[in-house]
Amino acid sequence: MSAAVREINIENPKALLRYLRERQLIASDDRPRFEILTGGVSNRTVLVQRERGEGWVLKQSLAKLRVEVDWFSAPERIHREASGLRWLGKVAPGQVPRFLFEDDTRHILGMTAVPQPHENWKQALLKGKTDLEQARSFGRLLAEIHNAALTYPELRDEFSERRFFEELRLEPYYAYTASRVPAARDFLQGLIAETRERKLALVHGDYSPKNVLLQDGRLILLDHEVMHFGDPAFDIGFSLAHLLAKALRLPRHRSSFLAMARAYWRSYADSVSAALFEAVQRQAARQALACTLARVAGRSPLEYLDASERCRLQQVTLALMAKDPAHIEDLLNLFEGSLARS
Repeated sequence: MSAAVREINIENPKALLRYLRERQLIASDDRPRFEILTGGVSNRTVLVQRERGEGWVLKQSLAKLRVEVDWFSAPERIHREASGLRWLGKVAPGQVPRFLFEDDTRHILGMTAVPQPHENWKQALLKGKTDLEQARSFGRLLAEIHNAALTYPELRDEFSERRFFEELRLEPYYAYTASRVPAARDFLQGLIAETRERKLALVHGDYSPKNVLLQDGRLILLDHEVMHFGDPAFDIGFSLAHLLAKALRLPRHRSSFLAMARAYWRSYADSVSAALFEAVQRQAARQALACTLARVAGRSPLEYLDASERCRLQQVTLALMAKDPAHIEDLLNLFEGSLARS
């Protein structure tokens, strides 16, 4: 096998075509069309539109992520995503793409493409297209993931390795932010230690509107490379941070975003097991504050906030950290009041 194939860059159309033919994934006379999909920072992602048959999406993990500051993670994490994709096909059938293949040496994953028409949920929200039922579905889907080990106890061992969560979440979000925001250092360092200790459920680790496609009335979840067995409160915090940031960014739709956040949380609370809800409700508020601060001061700040909005969100979040809200409802009420006064 040639070195050129071993070191393939799937964003190179000629190299990708040769790769697909050599692996016999397509026929020698097939001439698919390729489209580079943008928006993510951790992978090369290419849509393969085939002449015959369903479309595919191929992902290849990057060792150095595409952000302004240095951020590295082992490319082997693509195989964690492959495992997550296979498992979520059982846990939440119809709400993830179908796994096709993985390449262990080139760190490539193949999955089915979500049929058109579909819309990225993040982009829809940034247009002010809020929907309470979508928020409730988002909560129910997360509860299904967190409840999964009740049906599949083997998930604890399958996803016990948390290296990629450390590389892609705890260090770049919490530890890096702690180094840049002294006022939050003790809060974040304490939360890092607590998060490492808690091994309660299957955690997606990248649960946000950016990774959801709206298709035919369904939410289709993408990007599973940070899945692990750990603290489910992290998923709550990570996802709520996005709704809080959009509530600040779009004041005309602020009340609608906060209504979505409440509907999301209540739907999750109604759907997750009682034991898990008891374990996450206090920690979820702390994770939400930490993730919100990380999205303005961490290695991957939200690109749609300008400098003044980032500053304002940081000030509000630090003030709420000092108040230490007891649960999500408290947090949302305090956040809403803070924005109304500022």
